[in-house]
Amino acid sequence: MQTKTTNSTRLNYLENRLSLRTPLRKSLQIVVDIVEDLDRQSASDAAVLHQELARIQALYPTCQDFEREFVSIAFSIATGVGKTRLMGAIMAYLFLEGISKNFFVLAPNLTIYEKLIKDFGDPTFSKYVFKGIGELANHPPVIITGDNYAQASSLFEAQEMRINVFNISKFNKDTNENTGKKGGFGLPRIKRISEYLGQSYWSYLTRLDDLVILMDEAHRYHADKSKKAINELRPMLGIELTATPYVNNDKEKGVMFKNVVYEYSLAAALKDGKYIKEPAIATRQNFDPRSKTEEEIEQIKLEDAISVHEKTKVELQRYALETGRPEVKPFVLVVCKDTSHAKEVFDYITSMQFFSGAYAGKTLQIDSTTRTTEDIEKQFVSLESTKNPIEIVIHVNMLKEGWDVSNLYTIVPLRASKALILIEQTIGRGLRLPYGERTGDKAVDTLTVVSHEHFNQVIEASKDPHSIFNKMQHIELVEAELEGKRELVIIEDRISQSMRKEQERIAHMQESVDKQRAQHTHDATRALVNAIPLIANRVPGIRSIEDLKKPEAKTAALEIIQEDLERGQQSLFKNQIVAEARGVYERVITDYGKNVIEIPRLVVQAGKPEAYFESFDLDTSGNAIESKFEFHISDELIVRESLGEHTRDYIGVIRGAEGRNVETPEMKIVAELILFPEVEYDRCSHLLFQLARQAKAAIEASLRPNETIELAVLHNKKEIARRIYAQMKKHFSLRETGYIVNNILPFSTIEPWNISVPLSAGRLDYKNVDFKKSDIRKHIFVGFQKSCHAEYTFDSSSELLFSNVLENDASVEKWLRPAPNQFKIYWNHNSRQYQPDFVVESKDGIYIVEVKAANEVDDYDVQEKAKAATTFCTKVSDYMLNNGKKPWSYVLIPHDEVQGHVTFGWLKERYG
Repeated sequence: MQTKTTNSTRLNYLENRLSLRTPLRKSLQIVVDIVEDLDRQSASDAAVLHQELARIQALYPTCQDFEREFVSIAFSIATGVGKTRLMGAIMAYLFLEGISKNFFVLAPNLTIYEKLIKDFGDPTFSKYVFKGIGELANHPPVIITGDNYAQASSLFEAQEMRINVFNISKFNKDTNENTGKKGGFGLPRIKRISEYLGQSYWSYLTRLDDLVILMDEAHRYHADKSKKAINELRPMLGIELTATPYVNNDKEKGVMFKNVVYEYSLAAALKDGKYIKEPAIATRQNFDPRSKTEEEIEQIKLEDAISVHEKTKVELQRYALETGRPEVKPFVLVVCKDTSHAKEVFDYITSMQFFSGAYAGKTLQIDSTTRTTEDIEKQFVSLESTKNPIEIVIHVNMLKEGWDVSNLYTIVPLRASKALILIEQTIGRGLRLPYGERTGDKAVDTLTVVSHEHFNQVIEASKDPHSIFNKMQHIELVEAELEGKRELVIIEDRISQSMRKEQERIAHMQESVDKQRAQHTHDATRALVNAIPLIANRVPGIRSIEDLKKPEAKTAALEIIQEDLERGQQSLFKNQIVAEARGVYERVITDYGKNVIEIPRLVVQAGKPEAYFESFDLDTSGNAIESKFEFHISDELIVRESLGEHTRDYIGVIRGAEGRNVETPEMKIVAELILFPEVEYDRCSHLLFQLARQAKAAIEASLRPNETIELAVLHNKKEIARRIYAQMKKHFSLRETGYIVNNILPFSTIEPWNISVPLSAGRLDYKNVDFKKSDIRKHIFVGFQKSCHAEYTFDSSSELLFSNVLENDASVEKWLRPAPNQFKIYWNHNSRQYQPDFVVESKDGIYIVEVKAANEVDDYDVQEKAKAATTFCTKVSDYMLNNGKKPWSYVLIPHDEVQGHVTFGWLKERYG
């Protein structure tokens, strides 16, 4: 967490860093006002919740009811204005102010889910929300997703922001289909995984006192059943964002949310003219629909839509060339009545009758008869790519949230019985601007709706701000299903287990004096175990557990214990406990060393990507604006205007200083190029001079008589540099810089496992083979002699068999199934955390071991985790070898190589 800053200072900081638009800044200010005096007990105390409603209603009267069992406020923000950026700004503010570091973001479908993961978790992504926030540069948010929540979460460092992103549709599917009872359903998968402090992950979330839930497309979560599911999270605060604040999609009755605190409607966005395209209704001049059949009207509308489309396509290409901005490939959206109608339109558009077959292979029909929903989403994701050949999309009510592409420029509604409703439902899909803001170029900033037969009706309706442009398409929320009950099990390390059993023994002692003495000894032992990881912070030169036997280490441990006792409730017996700790110190250190593997504390993260320009030859062909290098000397005149009569005359410039300029033409061009933000002279000087020489050669070839290259470059150097830079941007890339490691501390405690298993699950000896292999995750296995925990669960029979190999190999001294929070090894742009299967200590070294399905060993994810783990082992080995300890290595073992007759020594030699 960061030191608190004044609200206005923090607001200004985030506004500048995140480039917040005015509506987003106003929304963030509202959040600031509300959380300033927020009572976190509102989710568990109805009276407090009522008081919070009265307080917020006094500030924002439109908030009549939270409509949930916790404080939840809604923001109605028009599509395309930046709801995702607002979510990021809210999370950043709450985190930087020390109000919350735990966030739970609900996404309504796969497209938005994947988009949010990149928006919040990938610093290399062009739309990464937190770019520019220095506090999150070295410690970026940790992303816990619907795909990794079973292994990715852990005890994070205090300064880390934790963003849980969940796809609600996947969340609903991750259930046991029934519990054996008719009509019964199991709890969602998130409630079945034990991942944190002896609680299921769901239970962990509900116990966080700073959890903030953010609901993207919030109209999806206002049904009674979804409300109940979300209420169970009991967050400190709910933030709802939607462009359509209507309950149960009931726009006909106009049942709006009761907790809206701010609205920036589509009508307001259109009035501002900054953030979204300007919708325009088009028809053919003097068109009379009464003289045409329905089929004839359709053909004319489709043909006119192509006319608009082709003109728009050319204008967008022109704009890209003129400005040097990326090219935008527009497409046409055709809205049909039903699937049969869509098939007829598709056949016509792709036939030779329609522009001689020019759009065959460039048209996509999207409805229930052609694609599954996920396939549709993936095709829409690539619609913005200039490599995607699709120019016409035909659909039947299939454009849902998340398909908010920025290159939709023409909409054609066909056979609409309720034309205005259809336009309202589809127009929002095309309002996003490709460059993020209006450019002032009409072709770039305009969305065209071709509606010949309803033209006048649409124009009239558009004049009423309450009847159009403020409603969007809705989707129903699927009810989350439930699964059977499970129990939570804490698997302690052997030291903690021994202390717990000793406490139970003391509790049963009868003689009070002996009992008190035993309690002091036990309290001293526990205090020493807690102090051990902190000693290295106080005493230089502590590099291993063996170093803890030094006198200065013992002195530091006793000081830590005394300080802790003075702050706690045991201060009455402080002297006795410290005295006992002094007496048992050596024994405790020896026992500690026997029961742990020395795992150094460090964080492995992907380094910041490095930006660079690839080498290339300058295009001087003249085929595009940026490749034209014909420049000439301009006539230089001094303009003189009299202040009385305001008459002008012109005086020719006498050149007399050119001979004193020692810069070459190439140097002048390079001097202009390095003014562009991404161009760093030290990194690309060779390329800069190469391009400058090529530009000079092209300019020289086009000079007129009496013109010199020196003057031609001097007069046009800024434009020459701009055209070179336009080409350089096409060769701009990012490359990974490997992994970075923070300071290494000598060792960490063995963290406990926290798992959930069915109530019917039993404990089995690890040598027992008499159980159904498909039920392996339901059992807890015991009987291990060399492990750092007394019992474990396993994900596969290969992992269980590998534990048998470790127990029977004489070269193996200790082994561990590390808990999710044992290691801090990050991968996938630091968005995911790697949890090894095993850590094994043998006589010659310590090994991180992964047992993976043989057909998955070469998968990208597996190899990326291997790279991160190998970096960890390399850094730790350097540290350990320098201090006379065992080296570390990484071993990736295919599952089918784990057999009962093999040894760990053989496996590590073959796959290490």
